[in-house]
Amino acid sequence: MNHSTEQLDPVRAPSPDQPDGTRSGVHWAASIMPIVERFGLLILLVAVVVFFAVYPATSQIFPTMANFKNIAANEAVLIVVALAVLVPMVAHRFDLSAGAVVALASIAAAKATTSMELPLAVGVVVGIGVGLVVGLVNGALIAYCRANSLVITLGMSTLLIGAGAYWSGYQTLVGVPQSLTSFGSGFWLNVPKSVWLVVCVALGVSYLLGMTVYGRRLLSIGSNESAANLVGMPVQRTVMTAFAVSGGLAGLAGVLLLARTGSAASGVGTGYLLPALAAIFLGSTTIRPGRFTVAGTLTGVFFVAVSINGLTLAGTEDWVEPVFNGGAVIVAVAISSLLTHRRLTGSPRQYKC
Repeated sequence: MNHSTEQLDPVRAPSPDQPDGTRSGVHWAASIMPIVERFGLLILLVAVVVFFAVYPATSQIFPTMANFKNIAANEAVLIVVALAVLVPMVAHRFDLSAGAVVALASIAAAKATTSMELPLAVGVVVGIGVGLVVGLVNGALIAYCRANSLVITLGMSTLLIGAGAYWSGYQTLVGVPQSLTSFGSGFWLNVPKSVWLVVCVALGVSYLLGMTVYGRRLLSIGSNESAANLVGMPVQRTVMTAFAVSGGLAGLAGVLLLARTGSAASGVGTGYLLPALAAIFLGSTTIRPGRFTVAGTLTGVFFVAVSINGLTLAGTEDWVEPVFNGGAVIVAVAISSLLTHRRLTGSPRQYKC
């Protein structure tokens, strides 16, 4: 006779004393929870779209193709910023300077194409290059000086805001080339050109993080940095280049912002940081719960964007947007922490934020 002392999981193997209805309910809940966990945010996004499509105050405007195109075009800059912050986030490093880089890059591109009278292509390169340099400085300090990423990038953000104000002369820069603003407001195949750019950037970042050795190194560092060091991974170089990529993408977002608005000013990019973080952490609760992914981040961006758009059309006041963004960050960080702990420990019952 086999006297095994192995204890069965109470969720997967309920006691024979339980009624059949209770056992079937437990099995049903156990089978449905993984689906809800993986696609809950997507389901919620669909529910929000359906709600505002039938809600009387928004049903005339919200479900129109023109409104959806407007949402996609307006979120183009935010998506690029979110993807920029996402890259070092995979390695569990924060880049809080991305918003300030957006503003400085837009000022640099505007200066290059107006007062310096440089060709448009050069102005675009200058804007992206400014972001790349800032990212390299952040990365070098964080990786090789072993400095805290939150402190370094927060200090860099403050520095860049002041530098941008001085460089712009505390004024809004205008007069950028028409060809640039035409790109920002134009359409190709009845889709905003900025959306095509975002698609290319998203595919590129997705490939970088999911299909390359570099992306696997970032994930390994984020999962267990000590183990990554022990197996000989170039941890410092990988972290530094992650911030360089983040800075370059934030610079691109600054140029795109300039194309969308036709003007540049210090401080305009800082408003993108909190929504970007909200999207990233919301995204970490879906598709692959507990991990930062491009698909999850895009889902998070559009969940926030669609919700804000619907609330705005419904006539809510201005304070609703920052409250919604802040609340989304708080809830998403808490849920992401729980899911990450569950993935690392394998425990479905005991969590630690």
